[in-house]
Amino acid sequence: MAFKPLHDRVLVRRVESDDKTKGGLIIPDSAKEKPAEGVIVACGDGARKDSGELIDMAVKAGDKILFGKWSGTEVSIDGEDLLIMKESDILGIVEDASQAAAA
Repeated sequence: MAFKPLHDRVLVRRVESDDKTKGGLIIPDSAKEKPAEGVIVACGDGARKDSGELIDMAVKAGDKILFGKWSGTEVSIDGEDLLIMKESDILGIVEDASQAAAA
């Protein structure tokens, strides 16, 4: 992909939610909400302080994240629907169970 976000912005691919509830009920497409979970595809270099010093990003490409329901701007790049959002719109990084157990 030939796209790199600027400053403290990230490019996110939404992760599709499950088609069933934990109880086994199937959720129709019309009742599904847009998932607020995604994977970072690309990151900018980071924000700059007033002094011009670069503030590194806390996330990197490949991180699985949670973000607010109305966060970001939807864009279509290379025929794929993605989101561009600021790093401050990200609520947190989702770690898998093996990483959480090791911590």
